[in-house]
Amino acid sequence: MRDLLITGAALADGTTGDLGVRDGVFVPAADVTDAERIDADGLLALPGLVDSHTHLREPGREDAETIATGTLAAARGGYTAVHAMANLDPVTDSAEAAEYLKALAGRTASAEVIVVGSVTKGLAGDELSEMGLMSRSAAGVRMFSDDGKCVMDSLVMRRALTYAKTFDGVIAQHAQDTRLAGTGACCHESEISGRLGLPGWPAQAESAIIARDVELAQLAGGRLHICHVSTAEGVEVIRWAKARGVNVTAEVTPHHLYLATREVESYDTTFKVNPPLRTDEHIEAVREALADGTIDMVGTDHAPHARQDKDHPFDIALPGMLGLEQSLAVVLEVMINTGRLDWPTLVERMSYAPARLSRTATQGRPIVVGEPANLVLVDPSARAVVDRDASASKSRNNPYHGRDLPDPVIATVWAGRLTYRR
Repeated sequence: MRDLLITGAALADGTTGDLGVRDGVFVPAADVTDAERIDADGLLALPGLVDSHTHLREPGREDAETIATGTLAAARGGYTAVHAMANLDPVTDSAEAAEYLKALAGRTASAEVIVVGSVTKGLAGDELSEMGLMSRSAAGVRMFSDDGKCVMDSLVMRRALTYAKTFDGVIAQHAQDTRLAGTGACCHESEISGRLGLPGWPAQAESAIIARDVELAQLAGGRLHICHVSTAEGVEVIRWAKARGVNVTAEVTPHHLYLATREVESYDTTFKVNPPLRTDEHIEAVREALADGTIDMVGTDHAPHARQDKDHPFDIALPGMLGLEQSLAVVLEVMINTGRLDWPTLVERMSYAPARLSRTATQGRPIVVGEPANLVLVDPSARAVVDRDASASKSRNNPYHGRDLPDPVIATVWAGRLTYRR
């Protein structure tokens, strides 16, 4: 691995200097002589971004994404680590499956792949997976989720929170009351869903599960994480729970920060996602919550799909959209450029907090001598029209296609290796 010398970079706190990288760690710039040089004058150097919520599709659906293509998309988006969700084929519900995924990533990834185990066997919702064995395996799993499905059984959820507490694990919940929003629900319940004739997904289907689970987390004394919060009601429950001292964290996706229910009026299945895109009042609520810390982090819910899985009527097509490459762009557009976040807080929301979620020691670290060399170089003023065909992902379900957005990522360095450079 060749040494790197990054000159003239500004850090999030406004200080400027040169950065040396050798053997995967930051070293004094003066110690680096024969190195690949990157002129970072006018650029920001931020700790590598960490995604709390990624679907890599391998093994099982390599036609939609692979570890290689998904993590290359991550590198292009400034990410040096992604949490790989368990809804694979086979499901990551055993130590063997977790270790296989970690080993596979070790051969092909352009970012650290943090393995997420399932809460229940086969995502069936009734029998706990081998969480303890996964935590003690070579994959070192600390986060567990049936994402894509809600753990609906209260007793199973209580047992999961209690069990995970014994090894400092966290249970990440897809909050969807399936009695209120069943598998066919695909549009925020509103005037638009009624007019379009699409099954409605009411906000209360999210907040009701969050309310139940924060009570269970308090009862069990466990760590709870709420995936892809999308509603004002959900935000208020999380705010209430934090005020009571419940050990709960939450994430919001870039698409729930930026895109609204009205996008589905075209019946373009690119905009079908679960939970669905919400109305402006909910978008404002999640933006405010990300700013004030009620929502702790940004998780992309990067969900690539092959064309044949999206090329159906809206209510039949699979839900999900790409997120890794434009996540920082969206947060820059709606949070930094509007003054709702500053750069140090963005680093907290997109690097430090998601690394703490799974206790990942190599990520979410400051850019100082001796720390792992994970960073992204950012040009805050760069913009471009998004072209889905330029994506590193194998899939093309990119909801930002044709939109003029920031294009901030100039280079990404993971463990001292340059994984992306414009």
